[in-house]
Amino acid sequence: MSQLSPILPFHRVNTLTGVRTARMVEDPKDLVKQIKKAKRPLIVIGPLTTKITLGDRLLIEYAIDIAKAGSIPICATATTRAKLLEYGIKPDSVYDVVEIINALKDQEWKGVKGEGNHDLVLFLGIRSDLANQGLSTLKHFAPHLSTVTLCKFYHPHADYSLPNIFKDEKWKAILEGIIENLKTE
Repeated sequence: MSQLSPILPFHRVNTLTGVRTARMVEDPKDLVKQIKKAKRPLIVIGPLTTKITLGDRLLIEYAIDIAKAGSIPICATATTRAKLLEYGIKPDSVYDVVEIINALKDQEWKGVKGEGNHDLVLFLGIRSDLANQGLSTLKHFAPHLSTVTLCKFYHPHADYSLPNIFKDEKWKAILEGIIENLKTE
């Protein structure tokens, strides 16, 4: 099993669905290269971002900073729209996770801004079992886009994923590195 996946996911998921697994990325500069290369990136913000704190900030604040630094449209899911509005951020779209996954599969979809489908989608704060199912769907049925997970657990069905991170300080440093590198490039 370890030959198919460079690392086992923290949560139990089916890793034997093919030979293509996520490239594990720990360097924020590598992730920023992928984001900068994209013509129409999108960040999908899940409800866990309103519950997880890194240091003295909610995870949703890091998501907002990433979106602002990279000029990335925001797709709010579940209860995140209300929290974004509290921060003065109007999301570009509001979808259920399953709805946005289905929309992203369609190559003819015009995207959240009506400018064309997205070519890179970042996910943050979505329950791991739901995220893995959605990422598996996109891996198999949306070859026109790449996926990146910024969660602290490895997602084998993404194109790029952070490894399993057990120390919040390390996760925080990676997210802050992404923000800083997006601002400077």
